[in-house]
Amino acid sequence: MSGNSYYPRKLHSLLGVIPLGLFILEHALTNYSAFEGGKEGFLDSVHGLHSLPLIFFLELFVIWLPILFHGVYGLYLAFTSDLNVGRFNYGRNWAFALQRITGVITFIFVIWHFWQTRMQVALGNTTYDDLGNHMHDIVTQPVYFIIYFIAVLAAVFHFANGLWAFLVSWGITVGPRAQRVSSRICMGIFVIVSVLFLLSLFAFRGDEFASASAAIDTLRLG
Repeated sequence: MSGNSYYPRKLHSLLGVIPLGLFILEHALTNYSAFEGGKEGFLDSVHGLHSLPLIFFLELFVIWLPILFHGVYGLYLAFTSDLNVGRFNYGRNWAFALQRITGVITFIFVIWHFWQTRMQVALGNTTYDDLGNHMHDIVTQPVYFIIYFIAVLAAVFHFANGLWAFLVSWGITVGPRAQRVSSRICMGIFVIVSVLFLLSLFAFRGDEFASASAAIDTLRLG
């Protein structure tokens, strides 16, 4: 890698934690509201987010542009990095390889998920009020559910392992002991956030969202 890659790498690392890491945590909690509060809880969370002032500019500059840079530059790193797992079979080498692999999976999934949800709202094929029902229609399809299951785990691992790497590369965790402690903390974050997302997936498959979807279809037909 050339010497002028230092600053893009630092920016890539920083954006992966702030703001994108915070976005993942917010997304996990919003989706988890479908499990904890059902349809009404999920709707309250969605409406709460979209009632924020200047939401379009917040999302553009805090979410979508950072995702674009982090994702595109991450693809460049993924396809130009020497993974070394065949020569050096150490845990951190495998974590490095998985970081690149899960980054590619996550970037593709984010684009696909954005098309399936936000773009469908923008195109008028669904509304924010119907978003829970729309998610029900998606995740009750076995192939889509498996894709979401794998992609969610990949995205959360990418964030948690990336957080560990961020703490090291920015000189926050110095020394083996600090890095071991941060590794355990990041693994705990991976487990907790993964559980939140997976519970929300099962919630969207539930009867409450199915019956609401059926009721809406009946009204439309009537």
